[in-house]
Amino acid sequence: MGKVRPNYIKSIARKLLDLYPDKFTEDFEHNKKAVAELADVASKKVRNRVAGYITHVIKMRRIKAEEEKEEMAEPMEE
Repeated sequence: MGKVRPNYIKSIARKLLDLYPDKFTEDFEHNKKAVAELADVASKKVRNRVAGYITHVIKMRRIKAEEEKEEMAEPMEE
């Protein structure tokens, strides 16, 4: 089972990703520092949850891009 995240965590993370897409990576520690700098987060727990969700989204985007790249290469092999 996956983790359930509240909508406020997701909305903060999406807003930060829209405003600062180049500031985040797949590294949680880096994202944690970036969230602390870019957002006025109420607590350490919220900051970490936002950074974790951003890390998750970045990784999923990379995986999706790799899968699409592989799908584009498959028809050429036939």
